[in-house]
Order: sequence, then structure tokens, then C-alpha cells
Amino acid sequence: MALRVFVHRAGKSVIRRIAVLSVLVLALSGCDRDVPLLAVKAVAAGVPSLAPFFDESQGLGRDARVRAQTAPGGLQQGDTPGLYGGSKQPTICDVRRLEEFLTDPANERKAQAWATALSITRGEIPDYLGRLTPVLLRHDTLVQNHDYKKGNAVPFNALLQTGIAILVDAQGLPAVKCSCGNPLRPFEGDTTRIKVDFDDRNEEWKGYEKASVVAVRPATRKVERLALVDVHEPDRGIARPVGTTGADDTTFDTRERRAVPRLAGETFGQASRQLADEGLAVAFDGGGLPPDGARVTASDPPAGSRLRFGEYVTLSVAGGTSGGSSEGSTSTSTPPGSGSSGPSGPSGSSGSSGSSGSTPSTSSPAMPSTSTPPPPSASAPGSPRPSPSPSSPGLTSGPPSSRPPSSNPPPSSAPPPSSPSTKDPTSSSPPPPPPPPVTSSPPVTTSAPATSAPVTSSAPPPGADPPDPPPTTA
Repeated sequence: MALRVFVHRAGKSVIRRIAVLSVLVLALSGCDRDVPLLAVKAVAAGVPSLAPFFDESQGLGRDARVRAQTAPGGLQQGDTPGLYGGSKQPTICDVRRLEEFLTDPANERKAQAWATALSITRGEIPDYLGRLTPVLLRHDTLVQNHDYKKGNAVPFNALLQTGIAILVDAQGLPAVKCSCGNPLRPFEGDTTRIKVDFDDRNEEWKGYEKASVVAVRPATRKVERLALVDVHEPDRGIARPVGTTGADDTTFDTRERRAVPRLAGETFGQASRQLADEGLAVAFDGGGLPPDGARVTASDPPAGSRLRFGEYVTLSVAGGTSGGSSEGSTSTSTPPGSGSSGPSGPSGSSGSSGSSGSTPSTSSPAMPSTSTPPPPSASAPGSPRPSPSPSSPGLTSGPPSSRPPSSNPPPSSAPPPSSPSTKDPTSSSPPPPPPPPVTSSPPVTTSAPATSAPVTSSAPPPGADPPDPPPTTA
């Protein structure tokens, strides 16, 4: 009877604990639901702004009808190949006309508000515009847009439809909406927690999917040229130098297959740059962009796979910016040594240097020193091998002078310390005359006991005459 009561009470306590845990879980999930969604205003292609900086009837920019592309991850870096589009008609944005408008003294107030929104001065407007590049959106893109109201640039979060013409800066960030001249800044919110507000002017467009919207983050380097896709002929790629409007474009075939370089052991920043140089886009496991210094552990598809221009390679990363170095060294030891540099030949110096540098055997100290195998294996930190050198990263990694000298001297100085075990007693005894007696008594091995040994052994005759009389008289 007592046992039944005990089991019954124990069962109730367990049930109560489960109930409490369930309430806590529901409460936490309820809190997450209570977080308000971020309101975002839809901006459709071809629809004039109600509060523009520039009169859209003047034809400053022209949007296009473009089918939206899907992009994994929600966040894209500004140098992602194929992130933006172009066409054979590059005059989608009249940058010169926008500059004339903003530098006209009659528009001084607008120019001041425009410059303030972009964190520049009014005098910097011409140089700033000279570094911008016109492109067409290939994704529904989140930005911070600005209206011109009462002499000020009023910010608001906006979703720009695919096909809208914009100007991007040297890191690939949206900077200006071409049709109205309104300044743009990066969207800083959570791309998964937005509520897009459509209205009668900007109705929900065909192909809109909330899960497919993207926000652009700055490239981890200054971009020399943007790799675009012709929005009317997707098999035609366009390489457009930054700061040009299309006159210097070169074209390439987007159908050409590109090999995925070996990326295990590289930092996320190095890997993303290598992929961009190869014409491949970056996706990643987990939410948010990984730290630039996080170590890449694997890629999907793996190294050696051949993909079309702009296709995505998913990177798995481990560790943080500083704590990932040990993990990075373990992951770099698994892939084979020199096979990675082959696929990355066609484009750019950073691609070849990064791929060949992914193996620890190519660390810089190996090249300067003549003994190739030993030093590199001892130098685990392969991180200082950024991508400056196209063909032989070891030569440009820089620290050759520090390590080879340190490795050579030790061998030369090593012999003296190694032999003292037999000659220490003679060298340690301070008085010059005693050396003969000390050498005559080999049993004493250490220098310290050697001095005390003669004192303890007073009776035996082996000692010299001067030391013997004192002990005998004692």
C-alpha cells in the first residue's frame, strides 16, 4: 500500500514537471511570435515614386521586365557573380544627367539631403557618382530607400522588384534607384521577419516569393569589375568595369563549366573571393553571413565539380574569426596537396593563390629555405597565405626571413650543449689546479657532488697532500 502511494506521488511530480516545461516552451515560442515583423514597402518596377528626388518623366533611368531568380540564404555579397544583370542597351541609367542635376545650384537643398543620406558631402557628389555602376536587379531586393519630403531624405525599408535599374558602389551595394535618383542604403533587418506592404500602385507582382528575397552585404574587397548576366540572353555574361556605364563591357559564355576550387581550410572570406573569381556564387549553412575569418570545412558540391556561371556552392564553416585557426589546421590536413590549383586557373590571382594555398604544404617558410619537407610541416598556421600571389603563394607570403634563420642557427649551436654531460665537472670546478684530481676520479658524475666528494672521503690516500693534512688533524 505504501509502495503504491509512493509511485502514485512520484508520477504526479513527474507530470507536474512536464507540465511546467511545456508551459515554458509555449511561453518562449509565444514570445518569438510576439516579436513584430518589420514593415517593408513594396516598390514595383516601372511605378513612379510619389516623393522622388528627380522628376521621373525626364527619363533618368529605365526599368526592365526580368524574371526573378532564386538565391539561397537571403544574404548575398556585392561581388556575387550573376547577382545583378545587364543588357546590350547599357544606358539604363543616365549618370551624367543625375550629376548635372545634383550639382546645379538651383537644386542645392535636394543635393544636400541626397548627400547626407549617403554619408558624403555635397562636394563629393561628382566623385561618388563616378564610382557607381548601373545594373538591373535579378532578385527581389531589400534596401533602405529614401523619399524626398520637406527638404529631407526620409528613410524607409523597401523591397525593390526584380528588373529595377539601380547604381551600385565599388563593393556591390545598391546606392541609387535610377528612375527617380533616390539614394539607397543596405537593409539591416532580418530578411526572414518582414511584412511586405503592397498597395494599389505597387501590387503584388507575379513570381514574388517572400522566401526568395535577398539583402546585399558589401564585398570583402574592392571590386574591379562586376560579373553580370544579360537579362534578355542568359547565356551571355557581361563583365563591366566598376564606374563605367557599358562602353567598356566585355562578354563571356555563361554556359562554360567552371571547376569548384579546393576550399577546405580556407577562411570564409578567402573562399568566397576564390569562388567569385571563378564565376561561382556562395551559399552557406546556417543563418547570417559567417565571420570573414571562419574556417571552411567542406563545400557542396565538392572540389573539382564543374558548374555553370553563377551557380551556388554551399560552404560549411566551423569556428570563429580567431578560434577557428586550430580547426582550420586540422581540416587543411585532410585534402591532398597540390591538386587544388588546377581548377582555378582561368580567373584572377586570388583564385589561384587561394586554392593552392589551401594545403599546409605551401606555407611560406617552405619556399625560402632549401629544406622543403621539414619546415612547412612544422608551420601549422596556414592563415597568413592570403591571395596576393598568382602562381607561387609561398614566395609572396612574406615571412621567409624570420623562420629560415631561426631554423639554421639551432643545429650549429646544438652540439656544444649536448656534450657538456661528460665535461661539465671540469668546466664547473672553479679552481684551475684541481682539474687533475677531478679527472682522476671518474666515479663522480655531477659537478656539484665533485666538490663535496673530496671532503667526505678524507681517510683514503688518493687525495692530494695539501687537502689531506687538515682532515687528519681533525
